Amino acid sequence: MWPINLQEILSDVMTKVNPSTQNLSSALIETTLVVDPHIKREGLSSAEGDKRKLIKVAVGVLLNSEDAFLLASRPEGKAYAGYWEFPGGKYEDGEMGKEALARELQEELGIDIDLTQTFEWRVQKVDYPHALVELNFFQIRGFKGELQTLEGQAMTWSKLPVTVSPVLPGALPVLEWLAVDRAFSGPTHFVD
Repeated sequence: MWPINLQEILSDVMTKVNPSTQNLSSALIETTLVVDPHIKREGLSSAEGDKRKLIKVAVGVLLNSEDAFLLASRPEGKAYAGYWEFPGGKYEDGEMGKEALARELQEELGIDIDLTQTFEWRVQKVDYPHALVELNFFQIRGFKGELQTLEGQAMTWSKLPVTVSPVLPGALPVLEWLAVDRAFSGPTHFVD
């Protein structure tokens, strides 16, 4: 394995950050991250522009008492299967962010998050070849129940630098945000 940081990835991934954001470590940020820009987008026509539906996703950055964060692998049968990500899932019609997150983490990990210890953190749009998603990240400092892998995924508590790979492209900025918040310098993860 060799170390890598997000700056090295950016040659393959184009990022646009809201210029009005002053403080990256504490502000709610909306970004658009284009993953694999050389691959044709499903449902995208050059004549009609981008008509794809934006899929809203609630994502949990679970932090334990040692300030480690939980990563889970994407299950077989999903796009980017085997890649490591922060757990969460799609909003259902009419759901608010914390509501969607609580439901998804109950379904995926068998836990009940403490809503008083769950805070909206960042927003990031990701343009994958298969879908256009809006990732709504929440930091979670409390939950009840024993973590389970209810979708056949693997999971691990991690600190920087992350040693599992590959990491889902939409999770890479989160590692950078955590590095800034923790005054961590160096690569945020390794790639083999």
